[in-house]
Amino acid sequence: MNMVNVKEYMTADILMGPNSARILEELLAKHPLQLKRESRVLDLGCGKGLTSLILAKETGAKVYANDLWIPAEDNAKRFSEWGVGEQILPVHGDASELSLDEGQFSVLVSVDSYHYFATKEGYFQEKILPLLGDEAVVLIGIPGMKDEYDGRSEELLSEWLGNEAYMFRSPKEWKEIIGRHERIEKTETWEMSCFDLAWKEWLATDNEYAMGDRQFFETIIKPYTCFVGICIRIK
Repeated sequence: MNMVNVKEYMTADILMGPNSARILEELLAKHPLQLKRESRVLDLGCGKGLTSLILAKETGAKVYANDLWIPAEDNAKRFSEWGVGEQILPVHGDASELSLDEGQFSVLVSVDSYHYFATKEGYFQEKILPLLGDEAVVLIGIPGMKDEYDGRSEELLSEWLGNEAYMFRSPKEWKEIIGRHERIEKTETWEMSCFDLAWKEWLATDNEYAMGDRQFFETIIKPYTCFVGICIRIK
């Protein structure tokens, strides 16, 4: 993946948190995707579409760009301007009530969004697994707690995150939350190495939320948190 090709889109207007392109870069480097043009990829919680753009260019597959907060028509306009309007289908919808055909996706990717809606055990089996075809791959990159602070998110992060601190879970916890199923072949979780760079690029923007994060980075974010990488392989 050549980051030079998407650097112009890594701006305060497009980014919605630590650089999603860096997180996706590590996921794809660790677990490369080999897809056909007719393959379908679901980008769950795509934000303003940067990760969808990368997935379209890197895989050549049809990408479904789903988000709840960003209107589909806004993303459609961006995709058209970026020259990938024919390859990416913007979808507006709640991740807990997805109106998508079962078994149609070869890959599901979720960057900096899965923790908002999937902390309840059984969510993956009930809501995600039915959408995936045989031998599908799921790649997730989300903020979480370092393993040594397992179970202490509300204690350590509340000053920064308030009542959303519970969403930050450790790699070990996320493996347990994903759980087991006869269709799940393997679940791998890890602390991602892109943490420093993704945060540095986000904090360097003049986005108002980045400005708010700056005051907590050295005292809370850097000492206790990480990015959690998750790869799930389906039989």
